[in-house]
Amino acid sequence: MTLITSCLYAFGGSFAFAFVFNIPKNKLVLSAIGGLLGQLTYIIFQTIISNDVALYFLATIAISLYAEILARVTKSPTTLFLAVALIPLVPGGGVYYTMVYLLQENIELGVTTGLHTLGISGALAMGIILVSSSFNLIRKVMIHNKRKKKAVAISYKE
Repeated sequence: MTLITSCLYAFGGSFAFAFVFNIPKNKLVLSAIGGLLGQLTYIIFQTIISNDVALYFLATIAISLYAEILARVTKSPTTLFLAVALIPLVPGGGVYYTMVYLLQENIELGVTTGLHTLGISGALAMGIILVSSSFNLIRKVMIHNKRKKKAVAISYKE
């Protein structure tokens, strides 16, 4: 039951932020599904992987793939889907507790929590960069091959 409820909460939170970000009405649900997909990925891999930073990385890769594919299909910017879908994964609690521990002068716990939060943030960034740069590389290779085929076809005509 917790699988379903946490995925529905992620969908609802993503949907609310999509509404706040003024995502076009015909793309509201599609962008919120990205948040559900990220949460679902996190929960499914939780049975296999115990490191939560790696789980955040895998969930971000799933969300980024979803956003890149959906951006091509709907002819929309990737950030339209990516920003909304990442909301449930953002480590806001970690930042909050880091500040609380540091203000309470519990330096060791504050630094530990802060480094863990930084690791999660880095995993989010690395997942986005990995997928985005892969898609850009594939696109450039495809364009290069298309131009190469066109040049070969033109040379045969001459």
